[in-house]
Amino acid sequence: MFKDKSITDIFFDLDHTLWDFDRNSALAFQKVFEFHKITIDVLGFLKIYEPVNLNYWKLYREEKVTKQELRRGRLTDTFNLLHYELPVEVIDDLSVSYIDFLPYNNHLFEGTKELLGFLKPRFNLHIITNGFEEVQYKKLKNSNIDNFFKTVTNSERVGVKKPNPRIFHHALQLANTFPENSVMIGDNFEADILGAKAVGMHTLFFNPKGSIKENQPTVQNLLEIKNLF
Repeated sequence: MFKDKSITDIFFDLDHTLWDFDRNSALAFQKVFEFHKITIDVLGFLKIYEPVNLNYWKLYREEKVTKQELRRGRLTDTFNLLHYELPVEVIDDLSVSYIDFLPYNNHLFEGTKELLGFLKPRFNLHIITNGFEEVQYKKLKNSNIDNFFKTVTNSERVGVKKPNPRIFHHALQLANTFPENSVMIGDNFEADILGAKAVGMHTLFFNPKGSIKENQPTVQNLLEIKNLF
């Protein structure tokens, strides 16, 4: 698929693409609740929390909530829906602990290291992430994949989030490459795929759930990518 293109650089999203966010997040909440002695079923909590969190991240990408509002609001709304009352001070403590515990577990999607090892001798590899700066670098380092990437572009440092064109232009400039020579691989169709397409990059949608996007190159498993380059 990309073998007939003049591709020199491949950009990856991190969370939900290489780094198994849902699995690592669940383990982090388990530790947070144990540490703070919150008696609540973790699986029941996550069932409510995960869609709430996704909605807050959408609002965050659209600049409709701040980082602090996201971190507090997603927990407040979840506990309220579970009819589990906690003071805002405790919510904020839980939020801080969650960020602290999150990079302790660093499960990657199956095939991540094999894929990166296959691509690195052939291409320059990069990260573009909307995740919080203080934790994203820890994820890369603690999961032992930081050495695969030539550059890391973080939305907090740039000042805008995917799909804003500025973050892609910044990443391309940092990588010293051009859109037509670059591929963006990510799991979020709006942020990763449409955002990258808008600046002229090639795109590949990582979609383990298998939903169909017309006229869009898509893979369900990371190792499928090896056959495309």
